[in-house]
Amino acid sequence: MLIVDAHEDLAWNMLTFGRDYIRAAEDTRQLEHGADAPRYNGDTLLGWPDYQRGRVAVVFSTLFVAPAHANLGPWDTQYYTNFDQAHALYRAQLDAYHRLANDHPDHFRLILARSDLQEVLSHHQRQDVTEHPVGLAVLMEGAEGVRTPSELDEWWQLGVRLIGLAWRGTRFCGGTLEPGPLTKEGYALLDGMADLGFTLDLSHMDEQSALQALDYYPGRIIASHSNAVALLKDVQVNRFLSDRVIQGLIERGGVIGVVPFNGFLLWGWSPRDGRQAVTLHQVVAQIDYICQMAGDVRHVGLGSDYDGGFGLQSVPSEIDTIADLQKLVPLLAVKGYSEADITAIMGGNWLTLLEQISPEGL
Repeated sequence: MLIVDAHEDLAWNMLTFGRDYIRAAEDTRQLEHGADAPRYNGDTLLGWPDYQRGRVAVVFSTLFVAPAHANLGPWDTQYYTNFDQAHALYRAQLDAYHRLANDHPDHFRLILARSDLQEVLSHHQRQDVTEHPVGLAVLMEGAEGVRTPSELDEWWQLGVRLIGLAWRGTRFCGGTLEPGPLTKEGYALLDGMADLGFTLDLSHMDEQSALQALDYYPGRIIASHSNAVALLKDVQVNRFLSDRVIQGLIERGGVIGVVPFNGFLLWGWSPRDGRQAVTLHQVVAQIDYICQMAGDVRHVGLGSDYDGGFGLQSVPSEIDTIADLQKLVPLLAVKGYSEADITAIMGGNWLTLLEQISPEGL
């Protein structure tokens, strides 16, 4: 089963902590022992050898920069105080992906066009080699790096294919912990995105603005890394997907990336509860919930958010690295899902989306 992971903050980690994702996760953990990275972000779950063991073919690699009022601490270098600074930081992260792909083409390749995706997938189907490049599809999380809609074409030419309007609230819409509707600037940005063919990511958007976007935006819409709030108890934040938003995504042909992070599987979980308090069965429950709502398997995938503010200490007990997401396969089979169903869930649905949104060429 090929895996497609719809959300990983690789560039943020590369520029914040100097993480080298050519290395295996275990090697990075040993090198970082006693350093700042695991103290603030947990032990890494990612590395190219782990992608190989887990048959991870494509990663939605994010551009993520926090607003200054929500930066994570004095160690956090990736935050902005104005939109020019946001633009510069987002661009530096995008440049980091270009360098990674240019310097290590056998390990990582940017997916800029449909031919790039087909080349990566063809490589993974080869029987004469055991190591394959991982495709990077660039997703901008929070759109403050776009100073005006006129800049969208530049971001498109540089490889960005998916944009989420929010992390916290932005000038475009309400976001996590900062609710609110789409603004006039938000509607204008959506108009510009639609003209160029960007995919809209509803993750982190407040329910009000997400529902407005579902009604307004004519292009493809997804939620790269969001879980259903219905399976969580006593949630007090607007980070999760309501049934109304899930149904809207299903009706629009969207895909939802389930997040295998303990805090998103058992609300109120903390490291004091131990990793054993959450298992992959709760991930399967999130997947199954969306499938049951849809009546099919076409609207769900994985969006791990791994290394995105948490690490090994905060994931289900069966997980040591990204490769262990393959352990979902037998659990889904026991649940009654067919091989074709599981192929779609593990990566096929995201690959269908990427085929649809990737241009023929640039």
